[in-house]
Amino acid sequence: MTANHKVKISDAPFDIQLPDPPPPEDMHNQLQLTENGNVHFLAQYLGNRDTTLVTGEAYISPAPTSSQEGLFAPDLLVAFNVDRLTGIRRNGYVISDLGKPPDFVLEGASRTTGRRDVTVKRDGYAALGIPEYWRFDVSGGAFHGVPLAGDRLVNGVYETITIDKIDDQTYEGYSPILNVILRWEQKNLGWYDPATGRHITTFEDERNRADAAEQQQEAERQARIQSQQQLDAALARIRDLEEELRRREE
Repeated sequence: MTANHKVKISDAPFDIQLPDPPPPEDMHNQLQLTENGNVHFLAQYLGNRDTTLVTGEAYISPAPTSSQEGLFAPDLLVAFNVDRLTGIRRNGYVISDLGKPPDFVLEGASRTTGRRDVTVKRDGYAALGIPEYWRFDVSGGAFHGVPLAGDRLVNGVYETITIDKIDDQTYEGYSPILNVILRWEQKNLGWYDPATGRHITTFEDERNRADAAEQQQEAERQARIQSQQQLDAALARIRDLEEELRRREE
């Protein structure tokens, strides 16, 4: 530890921490949210990283507790204007600490939890006062009944958000809270910018940008080499002409 870095008392964990949630029961959700960068790039798109919490697989609780009884751990959670450090210190989202419920939660369907997602969890998230609750079913509806669904809290009750069917392989709906379009497309979850209609940044975009930058650097290097070769050839020609002129004068 350097002399410039001092541990603040507020950085220490709370005496009571939420328990760790159980491991995911369905690898499809991990693939849809983490391994493809969906959570990472959504956090970048939403901005204000210091006050915007984008996470998943963490319990939500009204008050501090060390028990998991009655708690839900959504696959994705978004909260604006909160102290991210407080969530880290509690090992989850404690509403009484952060002063408000999360703004958005999403559950990815699995064979064992699909029914709870559309019944118990839907009622539970409404009771917690979470403004938007979304569900994504990689199976196309075998577990949730539909590929994609969203609810908006109105007077303490969830009302269905309109989902448009583009074709048999594409369904989408608009999230006012996140200001993004969620899309179920060929069993994949996508986030689209409503202003541009384009998907937000992905790992593929990052790779393409890196490849383009590398190609540009290589093109510039080759151009410099060619310019130097042309300059060397011109200087050599000048020397030859000077030598020929000198011999004539002799």
